Amino acid sequence: MLSINSDEIVGLIAAFLTTISFLPQAIKVYRHKAADGLSLTMYLIMFFGVCMWLYYGIRIQSLSVIVANTVTAAMQIFIIFNILKKQR
Repeated sequence: MLSINSDEIVGLIAAFLTTISFLPQAIKVYRHKAADGLSLTMYLIMFFGVCMWLYYGIRIQSLSVIVANTVTAAMQIFIIFNILKKQR
């Protein structure tokens, strides 16, 4: 069962801040309909790392780790899709 204690609240704040750091890039890709200059390799490596963090969060039942990495993975999938779309 997931529980929220003071440490988890700090984790949620940290998760919020690190997760929203990807938001400006995702918005830029969405608005400009372009992913010029973005590294596919970097986003793929980051995506797989985030998936591992998500798995870890599920295993330790940490709400902050689960939420942050789910949202971050979704933004990264969006960016990766747009990078690949441009390469076709």
